Amino acid sequence: MNKAERLNQELIFLSNKNFFQIQDLITEFHISKRTVLRDISELESMGLSCWVENGRNGGYHLIKKDLLVPVIFNLEEVSAIFFAIQALTLLSTTPFEKSYQHIYDKLLSTLPKFQQDYIEKLQNSVNYYRIPSITKPNYLNGILQSIIDEKVIDITYNQTEKANQQIQVFNLLYRNGIWFCEAYDINTHKWGTYRCDCIEKCQLKEGIPSYTRKELKSFQQEYEASYHNIKFQCELTSLGKELFQKNNYPNMHVKTINNTILMYGGYNKDELEYMVEYLISLGKNVKINYPENLKQAYLKNLQEIIAKY
Repeated sequence: MNKAERLNQELIFLSNKNFFQIQDLITEFHISKRTVLRDISELESMGLSCWVENGRNGGYHLIKKDLLVPVIFNLEEVSAIFFAIQALTLLSTTPFEKSYQHIYDKLLSTLPKFQQDYIEKLQNSVNYYRIPSITKPNYLNGILQSIIDEKVIDITYNQTEKANQQIQVFNLLYRNGIWFCEAYDINTHKWGTYRCDCIEKCQLKEGIPSYTRKELKSFQQEYEASYHNIKFQCELTSLGKELFQKNNYPNMHVKTINNTILMYGGYNKDELEYMVEYLISLGKNVKINYPENLKQAYLKNLQEIIAKY
């Protein structure tokens, strides 16, 4: 990397440190002691505040842990940032108050004119084809805040029937235009996946004991190990593998054995209908090996489709 990039990376490297030694930079960036000393001098001129402790175990103490030093991006890095933001603008609903388009416009206005022209020319040269948000859930920001604060929320959930629940959310998921959250029901002690657009009420509950993220992760792992207890295996064509890579679920995996592409995993008996619908979406690029129950449900679905014609 060039000097400017190295100084930038050194700032990032030091941002989480209270103390460092010359050898730390030598090891991390594979540079000489003389280069390190020159870099430290330049970092100080850029605003890095530190004081030197002499002696065998001495080094540099950072006066402020949060470095108030500007991080400089080159044009290629700036372009990558704008590509990422542009891809996210199709999410019409996000957990954040400001839209990605607002952030994009605001950040673009901070660039010099020649960089603005360059970024806009790049954006006009690339098209993004993504699924925008199909629904607009109202409580994404509150759900996200409950995750960060590790708090329980009181919800009214109305997918098949309306019910009041107290859940602690582990994470938010965005799949095929729909926001979901994975959460643990505090009262029934069951793990579940919830459509956020089916949450009609969401209120943070104070004073209710909650779980750590590590504990929630263990609940998720236990659920995955016991819930998806019906094993399945299918053969895929090369196009089928490509379709799988574009759209799959955590209970599905793919591997190749003796030039045969296999999709395998597990599902619950309550998920049989969704499994059949997913396999139907792969068209002629899938062949079910087992279980027989899945195969028969799949054939019945095909016959119902054929009967329409």
